[in-house]
Amino acid sequence: MVREDLRNIAIIAHVDHGKTTLVDGMLKQSGTFRENQQVATCVMDSGDLERERGITILAKNTAIHYNGVKINVIDTPGHADFSGEVERVLKMVNGVLLLVDAQEGPMPQTRFVVEKALALGLKIIIVVNKIDKPDARTSEVGDEVLELLLDLNASDEQLLSPIIYCSGKQATATLDYNVPGNDLKPLFDTILDYIPAPEGDENGDLQLLVSAIDYNDYVGRIGIGRIERGEVSMAQEVVVCDYHSGISPYKSKVVNLFQIEGLKRVPVEKAQVGDIVCFSGIENITIGNTICSPQKIEPVPFVKIGEPTIEMNFMVNDSPFAGKEGKYVTSRHLRDRLFKELLKDVSLRVYQTESPDTFKVCGRGEMHLSILIETMRREGYEFGVGTPKVIFKTIDGVKCEPMERLYIDVPTECTGSVMERMGVRKGELVSMNPQGSRIRMEFVIPARGLFGFKNEFLTDTKGEGIMNQLFDGYAPFKGAIPRRFTGSLVAFETGEAATYGLFNAQERGVLFIDPQTMVYEGMVVGMSPKAEDIRVNVCKRKHVTNMRAAGSDEALRLTTPRKFSLEEAIEFLNDDEMLEVTPKNIRIRKNILSGSERLKLQYGNKKVDED
Repeated sequence: MVREDLRNIAIIAHVDHGKTTLVDGMLKQSGTFRENQQVATCVMDSGDLERERGITILAKNTAIHYNGVKINVIDTPGHADFSGEVERVLKMVNGVLLLVDAQEGPMPQTRFVVEKALALGLKIIIVVNKIDKPDARTSEVGDEVLELLLDLNASDEQLLSPIIYCSGKQATATLDYNVPGNDLKPLFDTILDYIPAPEGDENGDLQLLVSAIDYNDYVGRIGIGRIERGEVSMAQEVVVCDYHSGISPYKSKVVNLFQIEGLKRVPVEKAQVGDIVCFSGIENITIGNTICSPQKIEPVPFVKIGEPTIEMNFMVNDSPFAGKEGKYVTSRHLRDRLFKELLKDVSLRVYQTESPDTFKVCGRGEMHLSILIETMRREGYEFGVGTPKVIFKTIDGVKCEPMERLYIDVPTECTGSVMERMGVRKGELVSMNPQGSRIRMEFVIPARGLFGFKNEFLTDTKGEGIMNQLFDGYAPFKGAIPRRFTGSLVAFETGEAATYGLFNAQERGVLFIDPQTMVYEGMVVGMSPKAEDIRVNVCKRKHVTNMRAAGSDEALRLTTPRKFSLEEAIEFLNDDEMLEVTPKNIRIRKNILSGSERLKLQYGNKKVDED
C-alpha cells in the first residue's frame, strides 16, 4: 500500500538557521489557523526555556494539509548538544528539508544531521533560507551544500536533490533566487513531488516503532511513533518488544490513540501504515521499543544514539542554607526526577554512586545538562551540582578523551589572542580562511579544553566572535589543561554582606554579590585575578565610636557586581568547587566549606595559622 495522501518529513539544520520560523509560515499558509487568530512567533517552541533562549530543545510534531495531502512535519533542534533528538526522529520520516542560512552556508551541525539523513537513505530537499539578508551568498551556498553532499558520499539520486530558495521570515519560496517568491507554494509542491509517500503492508500484522516519549500526569507515558506495518486501533491487545535491549516481550493494551492535526492531538479510532500516532496505556513504554501484534512479534532495529561525553554529579544540597528555598530537597525527590528525565531523553545517562545522596549524570555537553538543571530548579528542586568533567575511554589499552571540532569566526585583529588561547588549551589548527574583514578558523581541541573558554572568547573578541563546536570522536589523552587561570574570593564567615566589607573586598578582585546578600563560610563571592583563592570578610561593618558615627565619612562606592547566568556559573567552576542550585538563587561554593579544613588539605596536617 502506498499512502499518496500522506508525507512524513523532518526539518534539519544548524542552530539559528530558521527552521521554526519556516514552520510558522507553513502552518499559516496551510490554513491551520483562523484568519483572525492571534499566533505567537515560533509557535513550535512551546517551552518557556525555548522561548527565552530562542532555540529549539525538543523535537516536536505538527501536521498540515495541502492539496488533499497531509504533511507530518517534525521540527528538530539545531544545537549539537541536542542532536540525540534529531537522530531518533529521523526514523519516523521518509525525507528531510535541509535548511542552510544564505549567508553562513553549511555549518558544523549541518554536516552532522546530513550525515545521519544520508545513512538512513532519506530523500533531501535543500532549502537555502534567509535569502533576504543583505549579505546573502545565495548561489555560492547552494554549491557549498552540494560539495558537502559529495564529501559525505551521497548517492547519485541524493546529489540531484532539488534546491528551493526561501525567506522563512516573509514566508516565501522560489525555484529561482532571481525571481522573488510570493508564498510557500513552490516548497509545498516540491515536498509532494519529491518526498516519497510512506508505504507498507496494510493487511499485515501491526509493527510500530516508538521514536519519542511524552508524559502526562493523567494518562502516564505517551508513546509517539510511525506505523511500519498493519494498523492500530483503540483498546487493541499488543506485545511490546525491543531489538537491542533484549527485554522479554510482554503483553499490553493501547488505551487511547491520537493523531496530530496542526498543533493539537486529535483522538482517532484507528490508524494505518505510514501514520505518525500518539498512544497511551502502556506503562513502561520507552524510546526504541516496538509495538507488535501478538500474532507476529518482530522488533524494528533502532538507530544507535551517540554516547554522552560530559558528566556531572547531582547531589542533595548540604549547604548552611539548605532547604530554605526549594520544594523538593531530598535524595528520593532528586532520584525520581532524574530517572523520569531518562524516559524522554535518549542522550542522557543517570547512574547511582556509592553515596545515596549523589547521582552521576552524563550528557552530550554543558548546555544539554544546564537545560536539565534550569528545568529542575523551575519545578522547585533544590540540589547541588559538581564540576563538569569529560568521560574518558580506554581504547586498545590507551587512555582516550573526547575531541571537539571547533569552528571560530572572528575579526582579523582578534586572531592572535584566539590562537594564544587555543595553544594553552591544546587546540590544533586545521584550517584558516579569510572572509573579508574576518577570519574563519577550524580547530580540533579536547572537550575539556573548552570548559570556561566561551567567556574568555567573547571578552577577547569584544563580543564579535562566533564559535560552534561538534563532537569529533576520541583521541589519546593530550595532557594537563588548566581549567581556570584565576582564583576565587571566598567568604570568611556566615552573615549578611555589608557595604563596608564589600568595599574592602572589591580591591581584591571582581565581586559577584550585592550588599544585604546572605552568605556563608566557603561561599564564592568574587573572582581573584591571582591563581590562588583569597578569603575575604564581606560581612565586616564599620564600628561606631564616641568620636564619629558609622556613616560620617564619605559615601562608599561599590563597583557593579558581575552576575552569572547558569551556564556561566557552570563554566566558572573550578575542580574544588560546586554549584548550589535553588529555585531562587545560584550560588558557587567550595566543596569543603571550612577554611581551616581546606588549608589542611592543601598543606597537609601541619599547623596552619588561620590569620
